[in-house]
Amino acid sequence: MKNIILCVLAGFTLLQAPLAQTQPSERIVIDGSTGVTPLVAALAKAYREQNSGAVIDIGKGMGTRARIEALRDGKIDIAMASHGLNVDDIKHQGMAVHEIAKIAVVFGVNATVTVASLTGEQVCGIYSNTTKNWEELGAAALSIVAITRPESEVDTEVVREKIACLSKLQMASTVRIAPKAGEMADQLASTTGAVGMTTMTVVQQSNGRIKAVALQGVTPSATNVQNKTYTLTRDSFLVTQAIPSTAVAKFMTFIASDAGNKVIVANGAVPGK
Repeated sequence: MKNIILCVLAGFTLLQAPLAQTQPSERIVIDGSTGVTPLVAALAKAYREQNSGAVIDIGKGMGTRARIEALRDGKIDIAMASHGLNVDDIKHQGMAVHEIAKIAVVFGVNATVTVASLTGEQVCGIYSNTTKNWEELGAAALSIVAITRPESEVDTEVVREKIACLSKLQMASTVRIAPKAGEMADQLASTTGAVGMTTMTVVQQSNGRIKAVALQGVTPSATNVQNKTYTLTRDSFLVTQAIPSTAVAKFMTFIASDAGNKVIVANGAVPGK
């Protein structure tokens, strides 16, 4: 009888072994700022390539308060964030803030647009709809399709803060609004003559469908971001529990590693401190 039981258990173990091997050993749920999503998605892809058992789910976006509450309540494992973090309050709630990168905020244009650089005044002319055709800016004749993000979004806040004439400019009624970063990317990539504020990460990931224009003759290169010559930038943060799970800790270690830094640089960003 004992031999029969051992045989049955051995068979059960053999049947279970393949199933156990197919179960993910790590699962991380991430959500928050859609402006940070493209870079985190690239990091997650590279991490999964090195860790076959890892599963990383990235949500469709959460507001500032919702993302921190979701992390605090254990609904997500990592919250993506940008400007406006109250770091002391977050730490008081038992969480930690990690600056992973600094990214240039740019005026991206559809590949059909031949302009290479804009001045602040030209940008304001576009968004006030006093400048309606790229020919007026020395480029090939093409109607301008101006797109913006909502006023509460970081990219809009950055350009309004750094370009004087944009600070209080009333956007023309013809200007389209892209509620999420992904929608801005899609519209810039697919709309002839389009221009809108986005990030160098989005430009790098567009496979040439979106180009970044220089501002006042200064290109949004990593070098110019580092030396602060190009001043339109946004910080990218990941917020975790102060004592994260093993899976989250491994992912964060990867991001801070040389391999993670290479992914950040390849996606048009400068690694954080």
